[in-house]
Amino acid sequence: MTTRNNIIGKIDWLLLLIYLALVIIGVLTVYAADFNENHPDLFDMSQCYGKQALFLGVSLVVGIIIMLIDAKFFNAFAYIIYGLSIILLIYVLIGGTTISGSKSWIQFGGFSLQPSEFAKFGTALAVAHYLGDINTDFSKLKTQMIACGMVLLPMLLILCQPDAGSALVFMVFILVFYREGMSGKILLAGLAAVALFLFTLYFSKWYVLIGLAVLLAVAMFFIERNKKNILRLLAVFFVSAAMVFSVDFFFYNVLKQHQRTRINIILGVEKDIYGVGYNLHQSKIAIGSGGFTGKGYMHGTMTKYDFVPEQHTDFIFCTIGEEFGFLGSLVLLSLYLALIIIIVLRAERQRSAFSRIYGYSIASIIFFHLFVNIGMTIGLMPVIGIPLPFLSYGGSSLLMFSMMFFVFLKQDANRMNIL
Repeated sequence: MTTRNNIIGKIDWLLLLIYLALVIIGVLTVYAADFNENHPDLFDMSQCYGKQALFLGVSLVVGIIIMLIDAKFFNAFAYIIYGLSIILLIYVLIGGTTISGSKSWIQFGGFSLQPSEFAKFGTALAVAHYLGDINTDFSKLKTQMIACGMVLLPMLLILCQPDAGSALVFMVFILVFYREGMSGKILLAGLAAVALFLFTLYFSKWYVLIGLAVLLAVAMFFIERNKKNILRLLAVFFVSAAMVFSVDFFFYNVLKQHQRTRINIILGVEKDIYGVGYNLHQSKIAIGSGGFTGKGYMHGTMTKYDFVPEQHTDFIFCTIGEEFGFLGSLVLLSLYLALIIIIVLRAERQRSAFSRIYGYSIASIIFFHLFVNIGMTIGLMPVIGIPLPFLSYGGSSLLMFSMMFFVFLKQDANRMNIL
């Protein structure tokens, strides 16, 4: 077992410093976004910022415990942790508390636990354990289907809550599968399906079908025209056409009205700045008002007078944009990108497949949250309730992202000892 001194010597301090910078910025930003003049104490437990400071303290304690545990523990107990996360997802459907229209929470006195956050951690461990097994051959269809099943199970349970935003996060595991050898054609097919969906919503489906027919005709000139290739192209065309005709059914019968409105607002099909689009409208005003250098910490007028709803949670990036401007936003994004890139680079140097796959999993999850959260605050993505990692208010989110981070930090610190 690695000694404490050896662990300290092998810790990636750059990664740890970036993490500490992000969580400290998070607490201070929640303080600015939810400041109450009658309760100015940062550690006042009656306020969101006091609770966030407590969540940070708990996260750091848990992180220290993780660093003291044998690194092999998380590989050995991956399925058990995954199983517990599935049990919690099932329990929340039965005895959970409904908040903001989703039955996603388990109440503990004045605190709440969101099992979907724990499920991300459990799924990352389980996928890494399964694919990291020396006897697992990811080139086999059976292996790929089992791995996809591990991801789809929590995803479907979360959709039943319903919490579409948290469920979508699990789609990012396709990037992990791609790194482990899944064909890039599957990734391209997924991107093409999203593009078809959006084009069909924005344009008439008949225009999209004409476009597909033109692409089919052009493709015929660039391929070897034999029976096999022609049948493949025709199959792609008819599958794409079927998807185009199914868009209306999905859009009007599966998605809820507020979700449809949010997508239409993003596409510019409709405007609703006093209804569903109010948050986005106010968010863009707050970020734009920050200019290049911002108005200064605790001096944001949009923040101070609560013009942006949910600003301490999903829209916390507005506070950064208003108070620190473009420059502060750039610094924050640079910290996130540095964190993701370093995790990927460190994942590549791991001696164990488990550590590598786990590293890619958490890097992908953080990237998805970052991309979607900031995208929805500036109008590039629909508002789907995705927190900004390490910054948004919420004990479940902060604790689980911290656990995911420290488990990888531990794996990396023990990379020379793990076989």
